[in-house]
Amino acid sequence: MPGTGTARACRSCGAAADTVVADLGLQPPSNAYLSSAADAGNETRYPLRAVVCGACKLVQLDYDVPPAELFKGYAYFSSFSDSWLDHARRYCEMAIQRFGLTRDSLVVELASNDGYLLKNFRAAQVPVLGIDPSDTVAAAAEKAGVPTLVEFFGSRVAERLANEGRRADLIIANNVLAHVPALNDFIAGIATLLKPQGVATLEFPHLLRLIENVEFDTIYHEHYSYFSLHAAERAFARAGLRLYDVEELPTHGGSLRIHVCHRANDARPGSAALSHLRAEEAALEQLATYAGFASRVEACGAALSAFLAEARRTGKRVLAYGAAAKGNTLLNFVGATPADIAMVADRSPHKQGKLLPGTHIPIVSPERMLSEKPDYILILPWNIRSEIMRQLEGARSWGAGFVTAVPTIQVHP
Repeated sequence: MPGTGTARACRSCGAAADTVVADLGLQPPSNAYLSSAADAGNETRYPLRAVVCGACKLVQLDYDVPPAELFKGYAYFSSFSDSWLDHARRYCEMAIQRFGLTRDSLVVELASNDGYLLKNFRAAQVPVLGIDPSDTVAAAAEKAGVPTLVEFFGSRVAERLANEGRRADLIIANNVLAHVPALNDFIAGIATLLKPQGVATLEFPHLLRLIENVEFDTIYHEHYSYFSLHAAERAFARAGLRLYDVEELPTHGGSLRIHVCHRANDARPGSAALSHLRAEEAALEQLATYAGFASRVEACGAALSAFLAEARRTGKRVLAYGAAAKGNTLLNFVGATPADIAMVADRSPHKQGKLLPGTHIPIVSPERMLSEKPDYILILPWNIRSEIMRQLEGARSWGAGFVTAVPTIQVHP
């Protein structure tokens, strides 16, 4: 069985959450990139341990780093992933048609980042508003013509907007629900901001796939919670909201997109997809399902450590691609150093010239990394492996191997 940790109250239902799912040790926040080696002495590490609630089965971290520390000067810009931009464009086309959005509608996105998604609605002349706590990404959104409030969303912000007459026909919250420590206040804010016949759609990595595929590197301090459909339904019900549809998506190693409406005055029937997924998730209601996950995590880390050690022994050079949060969890878990991986490439100029948190591996441009002609390129954001391999196609000319480490070491042809 999973181990037992220090009891903490579940951030969703308030019951005890003390069954350990995975303990990844002391780690710095995954997006706390260093400007120089001189900053390493000020680096702070926190426990990174996931536990499951015995009542509602929400998986969450048992130590919360304050959001203000995690998201100030946030370095993740959505617009640097081509596949994610395409995902946003297709969502916009679907939403306008399915929800009947017009020039008289209002679309609000929570954690709107650099405007990568809302700009598609603006192009279709649908009014938008972004809300994001990061001043850096909000500035980029404003420059792209997407009006953005720099705030942490919750019931207080929602009440203010509602009082101003700015309730939403559609609320979008993609990959933010996991980032919210005050979960119930966030969901209450959605209920307040949503018009009586409005719809909210939320995307988040699916706990079922995390467990099945040992996607432990998606556990990091910015992700306070990890959701199953069951856990999400219970959390939204407490705010008077109801899930009426769900889509399974390939993004981030397997995600859900839930469709939410007001329970009291919306007669939309529940979909067959909801019933099917509820049945598929039945095992997640049993704590025994989480047994053995920690040992699978250890095996994954050991396989990567062995690969890096063998590369050093045989004189093979391993460089990495993608200065992603999930990669930082992985590299810190195995204790990687610049002696193992001399550099990691990333397309984002906001990260280039900095050092990865914890491991202090320097971040360079893709061109700089390719100029080194490595024997292996370790792809850290494995969820967009195909996109990255296309971008780095030139590395095949000298026989470089593309490697992913989750759920275990694979060298891709």
